[in-house]
Amino acid sequence: MATQAPGALTPWQGFARQYDYWLTVYKRTWRGGVVNSFATPLFYVLAMGVLLGGFIDADPDRLEGATSYLAFIVPGLVAAHAMTIAVSESTYPVMGAIKWHKTFFAQLATPLAVRDLVNAFVAFVIFRVASACAVFMLVLAPFGVFETWWGPFLAWVAQVLVGTAFSLLTFGYSARLRSEEGFGVLFRLGVLPLTLFSGAFFPIANLGPVLEWVARLTPLWHGVSLSRMFCLDTVDWPLAAVNLAVLLGLCVVGWFWSVRGLDKRLEV
Repeated sequence: MATQAPGALTPWQGFARQYDYWLTVYKRTWRGGVVNSFATPLFYVLAMGVLLGGFIDADPDRLEGATSYLAFIVPGLVAAHAMTIAVSESTYPVMGAIKWHKTFFAQLATPLAVRDLVNAFVAFVIFRVASACAVFMLVLAPFGVFETWWGPFLAWVAQVLVGTAFSLLTFGYSARLRSEEGFGVLFRLGVLPLTLFSGAFFPIANLGPVLEWVARLTPLWHGVSLSRMFCLDTVDWPLAAVNLAVLLGLCVVGWFWSVRGLDKRLEV
């Protein structure tokens, strides 16, 4: 177990101190992430949903209830965007705090515990995901892609939950990684296939019976499913309950995976 300074703080005190640190860091670096977090995804939606979507027949029976390709792609694309932000923010920053800047070692020399480091870092990532997805959904509202006033709010919660699950799982992976070369593998064999084949761009039924069930086993599909059902007002509540249970379960597993991995890595 990693050694920490005496006089340990309560979980809430530790979280508050660490969260303030990450917000301070963000205030100094937020300009660099504006394009990737907000501008690029919006241009992508316009290109894929509006321009390309104009050439695609809007058959609700084939587009999971969507009356246009834009309405179909938006909920899935925002969920995939939440995953991308969460993974990106939980890779190099985590390794930097361990390997290069030694930030976690310095913080652990205070009364902070390992769980405090994980909780605050992931909370900061959740803030990044939540703000990016909220702006995304707000800007797209005038396009008429939402069927109810309440659906986008629940879809946003589902997107934040996707980000939380992926942030915790990626944090645990990054905490155990010794070389940044492993991040290339993660993005090429993890993030990219999930983005393409988890139902964000086309119905997974197009993959065939076998690959369709493979897609259903991926974490991102559960987030895409929730986000799309709420946006299109086509909620299958038993399926939504399964989607929610899977994402919450991944959050719990990811938290223990992250705390244990960081604890072992910071042992001195």
